[in-house]
Amino acid sequence: MNEQKPTFKEAMQASMLWCKSWENDEISDEVISDRIGELIKTVEGARGFFVVSLSIDCALMDRFPDALIFQLRSSGEIVVDLTVKNLAMSSAMIITHRNNNDPQEIQSERIKIRCIELLKLLDSNQVKKRLDILLDATKGNGTDLKFLDKWKYNEEQIRAISESIFEVAS
Repeated sequence: MNEQKPTFKEAMQASMLWCKSWENDEISDEVISDRIGELIKTVEGARGFFVVSLSIDCALMDRFPDALIFQLRSSGEIVVDLTVKNLAMSSAMIITHRNNNDPQEIQSERIKIRCIELLKLLDSNQVKKRLDILLDATKGNGTDLKFLDKWKYNEEQIRAISESIFEVAS
C-alpha cells in the first residue's frame, strides 16, 4: 500500500486485513489504531476505512478501543464529515430496504448504530456543527442540500435522517 496517499481501494484492502488481524489477536489495539491513524489522514484513506469498518462483521467499531478513539478524534473534520454522511446514508437506506423487504436492512441498521455511537465519542463541537448543517438540509436549506439531492432521498428517508441526527444527542 502506498503509505503517503492510499487509494480508496488500497484503504479498503488494508482495513479489511487489519480488522481481521485485530480480531485474531495478531495486532494490538495500539497497532491497529496507529495504522488507521495514518490511513485516515486523507479523505480517500478515511473513506476506504469507513466503508469496511462500518459494514463488515468486525467488532472494532463496536468496541472502540481508546487508542482508536484518540486517532479518530485527532483526524478532526474528515472523520466527523464522513461519519455524518454515513449516518445519513444508512438511515435513508434502512427505509429503502424495509420498504423492499430486503434483509440488507440489518446491515444498514448496524452502520447507523455504529455511526451514532462514534459521533458521541468524537469532538462534540465539531459533531454538533456538522449535524446542524445536515439538519438544516433536511429542512430544505443549506450546503448539504446538494448531498441529499444527489441521492434523491424522499420525505420518509429525510425524516429518518433527521431522527438519526437527534439520536446522536440523546
